[in-house]
Amino acid sequence: MSEQEASIEELVQQLAAKLTEKGWMLATAESCTGGMIAAACTDLAGSSQWFDRGFVTYSNEAKTEMLSVPAELIAKHGAVSEEVVRAMAEGAIRHSCAQVSIAVTGIAGPGGGSVEKPVGTVWVGWCVQGVPHSILLNLTGSRHHIRLATTAYALQRLHLQLHQAQ
Repeated sequence: MSEQEASIEELVQQLAAKLTEKGWMLATAESCTGGMIAAACTDLAGSSQWFDRGFVTYSNEAKTEMLSVPAELIAKHGAVSEEVVRAMAEGAIRHSCAQVSIAVTGIAGPGGGSVEKPVGTVWVGWCVQGVPHSILLNLTGSRHHIRLATTAYALQRLHLQLHQAQ
C-alpha cells in the first residue's frame, strides 16, 4: 500500500466517524476518478451505516441522466467546470438518501487536455446541509497519480467541511 493509499484509508475512517456521529449518509458523483472515491469508502467495513450510493457519470449523458445536470450547462461551461461539479454534487443529493455528497470532474490524462483546461485540471465539489462548495485543483503527474490525489483531496475537503458544519 502506497503512502497516499494509506492516507486515503485514514481519511475514510475519519469521515466515517464524523458522518456516523451526525447520523448522515454520503453519496458520491464521480467522473475522472471512475468510482475510486466510492470504492475507498466501501473498502471500510461497516460503510453501509454512512455510505448510501455512488454515481459514476463519466459521460456527459450520464451526468444529465443520472444526476439531472442540465445538458445546456455542460454545453455552456464544459463538463470540467465549477458549474457542472456543483450541479453534480446537488444531483447526488437529490437522487439519493444522502445528506452529504462529493463530486469530481476533471482531466486525468494523459490526453484530453487543452490550453484552457490542461491535463490535471480537476473540479471537486461537495454539498453539506444543502450548500454546495467547490474548488479547482491543478494537479500534475500520471493519470493514476491525478486520480489518487483527487480522491484524497475530495475526502479531505469533505472531512474539513463536516467539522465546520453545525
